[in-house]
Amino acid sequence: MLSWRKIHTFAKYRIISMSNEKPILKQRRTLLKDLASELHVSVATISRALHGSHEISEKLRKEVLQLAKKRNYHPNPFAQSLRKDVPHVIGVIVPNLVTHYYAAVLDGIEDYALQNGFLVFSANSHESHEREERAVESFLAMHVDGMISCLAQDTMDYSHYELVEALDVPLVFFARTCLSDRFSQVVANGDEAAFEATRHLLDTGSHRVAFLGGPNHLDMVQRRKHGYLEALREAGVPINRSLVACGKISFDEAREETLGMLRLSNPPDAILAFNDIITYAVLDAVKSMNLRIPQDVAIVGFTESDDAAFVTPPLSAIMDKAHEQGVAACELLLRRIRGDRKVYKKIIPMTFMIRESSDKHRKKD
Repeated sequence: MLSWRKIHTFAKYRIISMSNEKPILKQRRTLLKDLASELHVSVATISRALHGSHEISEKLRKEVLQLAKKRNYHPNPFAQSLRKDVPHVIGVIVPNLVTHYYAAVLDGIEDYALQNGFLVFSANSHESHEREERAVESFLAMHVDGMISCLAQDTMDYSHYELVEALDVPLVFFARTCLSDRFSQVVANGDEAAFEATRHLLDTGSHRVAFLGGPNHLDMVQRRKHGYLEALREAGVPINRSLVACGKISFDEAREETLGMLRLSNPPDAILAFNDIITYAVLDAVKSMNLRIPQDVAIVGFTESDDAAFVTPPLSAIMDKAHEQGVAACELLLRRIRGDRKVYKKIIPMTFMIRESSDKHRKKD
């Protein structure tokens, strides 16, 4: 249960660093009203003095400037954004900014935000719950107008997002989501896409299709694995647990998992990979064993990267419409900022691009 003491504490202090222990807190910074109170004048007078208004005497202006320096006052650019002619600000949290998918989503968010007078600040959680939590707290301290977030792979405690809700700060999730009854979300049809890709592998000559995913608690992993399993069931193919691996989203770990599968007495002859990182780990592992693609092992990967078309052989890819997802997430956030409190779920269909890596029957040009 979220404590209102925690909310009060956050409003009174600002967090300056985090560790595995309790957050380090610092007294809030000096505000215009603090200067006004000390000099027994109005906030408007202080503001005019700081901006060099001719309406303020030189004597008072010097007093204000001296006090501001003494109290270490600094203007808040986010408070200034309340003026109609200055853009408002939204914060975006992504798990891995260097991947093409998250960069493309952010690009969509920025495009829509800019068209509507908003600036975008982004934070990279690096797939870390702790960094994600720190990013949320930093954005709250900055008084952003709203946030868009995609969960880090090890996030299972959602108390930082419950705090966002309690403070009534607009928030929208994309791709990896939580608390779906409270916050709007934008996701892909990963279950349908995984079903289609698995059936494609079976229909083009593969018999033992493996699935390499991320952590099972992530809803994105659940959707894609569900589609894979449903395709096997519909085709009457027995589900072999040794061909299903859902662990950490890591190139090295996915590569080792793939090598382990390929060394089985009855190894997979096709692999469906969860995302960019795992897809290229699978490709590297298969090539390291001098296996032919797709004759020995067919590969389909969920990947937004254009590089999939230029590796050897060209990779069959299930691609998110990442830019469109970013636009949709920002559009839902702005609805919420403008007063629409309805919780939405928007599904953006994926695109399946079939190339040489998956079709055992395909003739080379």
